[in-house]
Amino acid sequence: MNAINVSVNKACAALLGIFCTLSAVVLTGFYLLTGQAAVLLLGLLYVFLVLVCVALFIALIRQKLLLFSDTLCQQLDRMAEGETALPESALEENLFYKINHRLVRLYEIMLKNRDSIAKERSKLKELISDISHQVKTPITNLKMVNITMLEEPMSEERRARFLMDCGTELDKLDFLMQAMIKTSRLETGIISLEKNVQPVYDTLASALGSILFHAEKKQMEVSVDCPANLKAYHDRKWTGEALFNILDNAVKYSPEGGKIDIHVESQELYLKIDIADTGKGIPENLHGAIFKRFYRENDVHDTSGVGIGLYLAREIITMQGGYVKVASEVGKGSVFSVFLLKERNA
Repeated sequence: MNAINVSVNKACAALLGIFCTLSAVVLTGFYLLTGQAAVLLLGLLYVFLVLVCVALFIALIRQKLLLFSDTLCQQLDRMAEGETALPESALEENLFYKINHRLVRLYEIMLKNRDSIAKERSKLKELISDISHQVKTPITNLKMVNITMLEEPMSEERRARFLMDCGTELDKLDFLMQAMIKTSRLETGIISLEKNVQPVYDTLASALGSILFHAEKKQMEVSVDCPANLKAYHDRKWTGEALFNILDNAVKYSPEGGKIDIHVESQELYLKIDIADTGKGIPENLHGAIFKRFYRENDVHDTSGVGIGLYLAREIITMQGGYVKVASEVGKGSVFSVFLLKERNA
């Protein structure tokens, strides 16, 4: 502030000095040429009045400039101290207000960017923690099997059983890595969804084809009610992936001889796909938690999976303007409803 005051004072003094010098030179020359004292007095009076006006104008500008510099320094101090809300200046349509207004807007953008970076770091930390937790068990099992096979003599039958266990753990790791790759590609925007208004029948058929083998092994009945003419705005490949994840869960968590019913109907804005199973059901207080990444209920850890299928399904459907709902009752099964837009939003 002292530097600003000194600079303003020096500038004002310099301007007044230049003006006075020029006026004195002009009046002196005019008096020497004309020799009229009255004209000289009038000239001096004119110069005096001009000096007064100039001094008042400079004083006003100086006052406004100092006021603005004070306000600007206070705003910068608040920004340096990390205040989340900065006061706006008086609503005057002048240069000072405009600069202050843009400074406040710039600071708000900086705060939003800082919050966004903090959230991304938190997500990354959580993701790393989840990956570490999920990978730890298969790797520990593989190490134990490997040490046992190297250090202990065993029959060919037992060795074959150990190798089969290794294959199971490797399959878990492969499934986890593939799921993580898909998740990271979705979240970072690497995947470009090719969304078009197209029949849902083929999309649903491709998802069903991937789970029928496991459903037949558990002697489950699968019924489908999907008219071939129904269309929705979606990406066939990734929507099929989302539907497969829901159907795969229905097969996993339903008992032997269970049933899966799929019903597709057209509504005003959305195409609704209901996937109903006769599984164990989900408590109402967990309906939101099941869509979290790596979430699994405590009593299903013996069932294969890493708890990422429903998370992926919801992310894929949401990216296309749709949404997923669940209705479930413990002991009576669940109904997952997928809503896809019938037309592209303008």
